[in-house]
Amino acid sequence: MARLGSTPFAFPDFHGATRRLVLVNLAAFFVLALAGVALPDWAGQAAGWLTFQPGFFLHGALWQPLTYSLIHPSLTGTLFELLSLWFLAGFLESLHGDAWTTGLYIVSVLGTALAGVVLYALGSGLNIPVFPVPLYGCFGGIFGMLVAIGLLYGNMEFLLFFTIGIKARYMAIIYGLVTIAMLFGSQRLYAFAQLGGALAGYLYIRMAPRRGFQFALSESMYGLRNRYYRWKRRRAARKFEVYMRAQGRTVRFDGKGQKIDEDHDDKSRWN
Repeated sequence: MARLGSTPFAFPDFHGATRRLVLVNLAAFFVLALAGVALPDWAGQAAGWLTFQPGFFLHGALWQPLTYSLIHPSLTGTLFELLSLWFLAGFLESLHGDAWTTGLYIVSVLGTALAGVVLYALGSGLNIPVFPVPLYGCFGGIFGMLVAIGLLYGNMEFLLFFTIGIKARYMAIIYGLVTIAMLFGSQRLYAFAQLGGALAGYLYIRMAPRRGFQFALSESMYGLRNRYYRWKRRRAARKFEVYMRAQGRTVRFDGKGQKIDEDHDDKSRWN
């Protein structure tokens, strides 16, 4: 992979996976905001059910590991998250493609939820107080993307706060240290979950196929379908051989189920 040098601050193209991720989160924000104005009681209950709460998840709220990333209560936080998502996802998509970037985001979001469940379960089992704050926002997916850029393009320079030039690896390290420091406060569930998203992003870039799991899955499905068709053809060829022997004729097929031309074979021996 080519090594990248410094670059000025500029938002990448808004298309593909980047556009889908940003627009889905933006649409969820406006739907919740409009519902809060028209039906405030219903909106509050819906937000409570859609955020990720490990206790609720362990008691059957299985949709929360995906829906929590779409909940954005505050305008400022939403703006910061979506701008970060646009910048990081667009940068990675330009180098790795649509499917890979989408897979990284989803794995990081799910890894964030999984880490929250692990900490909550350990705290309950060991009688260690863990404040069960609800998790919301796409911070886990963003942290996973930041880790990916820090590992794959550590020498790339970005402008922190639009003014300070900093390499990607140092930006990821600083963000990680701040999150680790939060483990000693009341937001330890949030911080631990965020580190889970970073770990999930790290595992993804080390283990995922180059074009993403979606492409690999589609390729494996096509391969499975082709193997099934080849098996049917060989099976039909064997049945035809048996039928022709019953008619007093000999017909042979190769391992691919294709008929072997006996006359052609005899001629080829003398040419």
